Amino acid sequence: MANRERKISINKQVLHFTPDDSRVVTHFFTPGNSKRIENIFERIFLLSEEEAKKILDQTLKNFSKRHRNIKRIFKDNFDKIIKTTEFENNFSLEQKLLIGSYFTMEYSIESAALFNPSIVIHPEAIDSESGRLKVLLSFRAVGEGHISSIVFRRGVIRSNGELLVQKSSALVERVNRTPNSIYLKSDFCLKLKEIGTYDLVSKILDNLLDEFTFDELEEAIQIFRKMKDIKHKKIGRSSEEAIDTLLWLANANYEIKFSPELDISARVIFPVSNNEIKGVEDARFVLFKNGNGTGKHVYYATYTAYNGFTALPQLIETVDFCHFKVSVLLGEGSKGKGMALFPRKINGKYATISRNDNENLYIMFSDNIKYWENPILLKPPAFYWEFFQIGNCGSPIEIEKGWLLLIHGVGPVRTYTISAILLDLEDPTKVIGLLKDPFLIPNEQERNGYVPNVVYSCGAIIHNDMLILPYAMSDSRSGIASLKVKELLDKMIYY
Repeated sequence: MANRERKISINKQVLHFTPDDSRVVTHFFTPGNSKRIENIFERIFLLSEEEAKKILDQTLKNFSKRHRNIKRIFKDNFDKIIKTTEFENNFSLEQKLLIGSYFTMEYSIESAALFNPSIVIHPEAIDSESGRLKVLLSFRAVGEGHISSIVFRRGVIRSNGELLVQKSSALVERVNRTPNSIYLKSDFCLKLKEIGTYDLVSKILDNLLDEFTFDELEEAIQIFRKMKDIKHKKIGRSSEEAIDTLLWLANANYEIKFSPELDISARVIFPVSNNEIKGVEDARFVLFKNGNGTGKHVYYATYTAYNGFTALPQLIETVDFCHFKVSVLLGEGSKGKGMALFPRKINGKYATISRNDNENLYIMFSDNIKYWENPILLKPPAFYWEFFQIGNCGSPIEIEKGWLLLIHGVGPVRTYTISAILLDLEDPTKVIGLLKDPFLIPNEQERNGYVPNVVYSCGAIIHNDMLILPYAMSDSRSGIASLKVKELLDKMIYY
């Protein structure tokens, strides 16, 4: 019998990840009122050529060191705003840049918080046998208006478990969304039936191939509207809303691509679709073995898209952290927050930990990584520190004894703590070991912040028999804890 009285020894590094308000991206900015937009144009027209040039030169000087290609940003924003006006597009390049600058704003992506981290092996280190392990960390960054984005840091774990992190880039870049090159009609049918609008747009889908493009979707919608006009049948409000839902679904499945020359810490996954306009939250990255059917490794991340009203689980896929594919998750099981994928298939099926009722831990299996149903209750709250609710702290980690799953519990005064359970390796619906107490509790230095009394993580990693756990402190900043896996296992109660 292991000594249950001995506490697990937790090493907390001095290293902290704190918000940096100097890391900014640009936004297209408009008052939204056509008269005000027209007034801004008119005021710029009244400037002399010399005055306009002086203002533009000073603006470029002020912002060229803060963004890689500020002229391109100004030009793109001019192209967006001119489409909303009745002005002839016959301006000089300098005029376009100056006008574009007035419809541009900066947004400090992590001015408020940098928290809820996850950690994975760096793509360059997947097959490495070195005592030093290259890793990538992801964080939820929060700025003005509580808008969340995903940012990254590069690091190295030394043989003793110490994490060293590369200095983050001063320049930060977001990229525009591009629609998926190909959409699967089967995915659309599943989601539309799930939300109850399929029957209203089935005629549109009938005019599409099993695989279709965004242009083909828009064409099918136009044909549908024309046929209604020919038959003198006015499209009802419910049908228009169903069409909006169809377009929303298409726009929610997209790709973003960064230049490989851009440092990983300069890449920002910023909200770009309507369903995540208020934030991309709590990405749980995991290195998945043979995940895309090609025999190659792939990284997946489940995250929560938030539009200010509804939380929607989505999936990120990447092999290099330059090219990201984003998809809406389907099925009745893909609801709620906090899904975390297993790092490989189990008995030929994908598996995920979830919290479908916002209270208990569940597990699901599927043949399709985007489609989830039939959640199986894994563990209800059982101890005082989790009576309110429990959830995962990232993907399960495969070890010799089973699947090590870090969990968080919510207890008195909404205090979040971190503990662990062990699942059977072949049948992870079975909990074979657990800690009766949390091993990480917010201390006096960690308990104050945007949301007090919270420690939280979206993923850990094992290196040299050490568990390396990046964790958030009170939804404000992040730190690093490490502990010996053997001590954690020795403290567990087994069934």
